[in-house]
Amino acid sequence: MTADFDVLIVGGGPVGAALALALRGSGLAVGSIEARVPHAPADARPIALSYGSRLILERLGVWDRLADATPIQRIHVSQRGGFGRVELDAQQARLPALGYVVDYGALAEALGRALEAGDGARAVQATASAFEAGTDATVVRFTAGGATQRASARLLAVADGGALPVARMRVHDYGQAAVTARVSCSAPHQNVAYERFTPEGPLALLPAGEAVALVWTTTPAHARESCALTEAGFLERLQEGFGNRLGRFSSASGRAWYPLALKVAAHIAEPRTVLVGNAAQTLHPVAGQGLNLGLRDAWELAALLRDCDRARVGGPELIRAYSARRRFDRTGGILFTDMLVRLFSNELAPLGWARGLGLAALGAFPPARDLVVRRMIFGARG
Repeated sequence: MTADFDVLIVGGGPVGAALALALRGSGLAVGSIEARVPHAPADARPIALSYGSRLILERLGVWDRLADATPIQRIHVSQRGGFGRVELDAQQARLPALGYVVDYGALAEALGRALEAGDGARAVQATASAFEAGTDATVVRFTAGGATQRASARLLAVADGGALPVARMRVHDYGQAAVTARVSCSAPHQNVAYERFTPEGPLALLPAGEAVALVWTTTPAHARESCALTEAGFLERLQEGFGNRLGRFSSASGRAWYPLALKVAAHIAEPRTVLVGNAAQTLHPVAGQGLNLGLRDAWELAALLRDCDRARVGGPELIRAYSARRRFDRTGGILFTDMLVRLFSNELAPLGWARGLGLAALGAFPPARDLVVRRMIFGARG
């Protein structure tokens, strides 16, 4: 069977677009299927990109398009009503920044524009509906313009968790939801990100321009109620939950909420098919690991494909290599975020003392603190 593409990417979000850009100039025939309309209204959800992700985006020629990215110079971690805290500092880590805050929509737009700017993947606005992996290629069926079509590829790379039922997913519902908003405060944030753990979940405030971006984990009922409050009522509730470290909160725009669950694919590599980004794993937003892990998925897969003989694209050797290469980093990211949620989202007194001692010890022992910083920024290979 002669394949239409060497690599066909399903999902044109940031991870899928990053994979397509990373394969530019590789000599491989790359295609992309994305259901969303190009340049749709911006998604204002705040995203924390690690410094490691900045390096990837620089190599892809995208970073300079993110002019509004706000650097994070310090991260202040504490628990509400308990002792112990730790501060992670970019200068101590010998980095220009620990990370950067951007809107999800701005990142997706920058990657999309970069793809359009040169010869890259052949993009089709379509909805993928089914696939069938064969010995030499995978056939994907999709709907475009009301008509059902098909395309074949030596390798199918699925980058959108909702696009195709590719793998059996293990799902754990945290019973939590995240409230996001853009909040103005009376005190300057000084490029400090705050992660305050509460019994309902972490409350994060990230520097975003002159304002701060809120990612507030709570129960679904409280999330729904918070988004229905008047602006004054919402700000009062946020003030009570966070305190006065940033002065008084004066406005909140773009409030939204979404449920939180851990979703993990049993296998990220099957015959002629690989998973990247949230098709492989969807993480809790605590510590901002999800998208950064997905960008590393795309970068590592592209590196393997660029070094692979064209005839072996999608073959058993590449499938095994990708699975092995991502195992340590992926497992580490999943366990790290899940542990933080389970350890800090409760009111058990013994755990409160243990959490406080752990935070205090981390702040007092620089080698351990530096290890945590490097793992958060560069993943398990950092």
